[in-house]
Amino acid sequence: MANEEHVALLKQGVKVWNKWREKTPNIKPDLHKANLHKADLRGAILTEANLRGTILYEAFLNGANLPGAILSRADLRGAILHKANLSKAHLNGANLSRADLFRADLRGADLRGAILTEANLSKAILTETNLSGVDLSRVGLYEANLSEAILNGADLHGVDLSGVDLSRVGL
Repeated sequence: MANEEHVALLKQGVKVWNKWREKTPNIKPDLHKANLHKADLRGAILTEANLRGTILYEAFLNGANLPGAILSRADLRGAILHKANLSKAHLNGANLSRADLFRADLRGADLRGAILTEANLSKAILTETNLSGVDLSRVGLYEANLSEAILNGADLHGVDLSGVDLSRVGL
């Protein structure tokens, strides 16, 4: 279970949380399996945080910093992640149904087995992202950058790829 002190700090608000993160940059926050349903985490510093199995259903993560975060099997259904930094994040098995990742940075992220039904990845950066086996058939990819992405076994049936950068994609 999550570190209760870390959860309590986060629930005091992003301003308190970010101040603590700036003072303790070497600590990797443990928030796994915490219930953060509809939490307002806009701009939160969650670098390398353990959010495995965390409930972030309909959470506000606009501009949040999550590079290297572990979000495996997290519930991010309907979450707002505009311009969030998810570079090198572990999102394998995460549920991102109806999540809004407009302009999100997912460079080098692992999305194997993620559920992206009706997710919005418009203008997202997916360079070197692993999307192996992911069903992208009902995902908004308008002007997304998928250069060097790994799409082995991904379902692209019916996807509008106009404006999508597919240079050096691994199929």
